[in-house]
Amino acid sequence: MTKEEVLTYLPYSHPFLFVERLEYIDEEKVTGYYTLHADHYFYQGHFVNNPVTPGVILTEIMAQIGLACLGIYLVRDTIATMQPAIAMTSSEVNFYHPVLPGETVKVTGEKVYFRFGKLKCKTSLWSNERLICDGVLSGMIRQKTV
Repeated sequence: MTKEEVLTYLPYSHPFLFVERLEYIDEEKVTGYYTLHADHYFYQGHFVNNPVTPGVILTEIMAQIGLACLGIYLVRDTIATMQPAIAMTSSEVNFYHPVLPGETVKVTGEKVYFRFGKLKCKTSLWSNERLICDGVLSGMIRQKTV
């Protein structure tokens, strides 16, 4: 499965798709990018006249690139027939610096384990060569029940 094919299986769309491109993906790790544009809806009130990217959005970016994309890649042999349902089950994230509108962030995710549909990854988010936040995220990928 190519990097571009992985993106077609993400269950997100605008305005909640936070993956622009994947630079690298294999069975152990993933690297991808997203640009936080000044017109994103969440900047309108966070904070007035001093917009900062909410931590929950940074966590979501890490989850989409560092967890969901890697999970899709790991089930690539069966994903076309399984109609996957993806959900984050836990997160532990440390924040070090703010991200401002207009910045492009780089996310890396490294598999800790993948068993019985549960994926646990170490993730980090960088901007301008500076570590913004890092942590451990877990999620499930299962066959969607109809």
